[in-house]
Amino acid sequence: MKRALICGVSGQDGAYLARLLLDKGYAVYGSSRDAQMSSFNNLVRLGIRDRINLESVAISDFRSVLQVLMRIQPDEIYNLAGQSSVGLSFQQPVETLESISIGTLNFLEAIRFASRPIRFYNAGSSECFGDTEGRAADESMPFRPRSPYAVAKSAAFWEVANYREAYGLYACSGILFNHESPLRPERFVTKKIVAAACRIAGGSKEKLHLGNMSIRRDWGWAPEYVEAMWLMLQQDKPEDYVIATGESHSLEEFVESAFSAVHLNWRDHVVLDSELLRPADLATGRGNPAKARTRMGWQARHRMHDVVRLMAEAERNLAAPL
Repeated sequence: MKRALICGVSGQDGAYLARLLLDKGYAVYGSSRDAQMSSFNNLVRLGIRDRINLESVAISDFRSVLQVLMRIQPDEIYNLAGQSSVGLSFQQPVETLESISIGTLNFLEAIRFASRPIRFYNAGSSECFGDTEGRAADESMPFRPRSPYAVAKSAAFWEVANYREAYGLYACSGILFNHESPLRPERFVTKKIVAAACRIAGGSKEKLHLGNMSIRRDWGWAPEYVEAMWLMLQQDKPEDYVIATGESHSLEEFVESAFSAVHLNWRDHVVLDSELLRPADLATGRGNPAKARTRMGWQARHRMHDVVRLMAEAERNLAAPL
């Protein structure tokens, strides 16, 4: 039985990945900063909380990371930990940089120190590309990060590449474009939109406040994206992959789709709020997943409108399958 350690198991991707690996027969270990105090609501919601071996790990502390690796002896490590919000990174740039770049470096160094054939997946981000001016980003496009979050993710990406080349580690990064699900917390604009639309449809008199609605993003379905993470660690050779749908939609289209799903006109319920504008928001994000399709056989099955529909269905009925 393979052993996998998922760092950041309490988040959206961590929970779906844990379910996937359990279904594949893995012994799954999940870490958080304080496993005794964490609620692990997403694991509970997926019905897998009692099937995960939970560990407390401070990823910014090398000794803590090394100790858990030596104790668990994992075959695969999935590093999904660290501050995950672009917007919050402007308010907490130091915490963002340390939790992502230092945490990743500690895992890589611990794997090197352990001298075991551990395969390492690092959660990269499409935010690293910056503004691609409408072009679909592939693995050869240079990084031009425009947020503290993107800077941190870029640093972690090059750490992984360096350890792969310099020390021969099986280490790779998935450069994932936006991917959503009912497990998203409401600080993410997609969940904020869907949740507000459902509340308004249920009788709430609130207005939904949003910033720049002209931005365009490549939105996919999170349970499919964790399949790509697993596939990356099953290849003969470690490589980095862009994971995306290949389609781009505006935030206005996302809003319209969400309100249409509950039979409302979004224009009656949305307020543009200049205070929600970010210092350096990206105009367009779109990925080219051709390499993932040809090398791993992975491609997105759901598009933006599917994602909105599935999120709205789950929001209206929390007992619905995820």
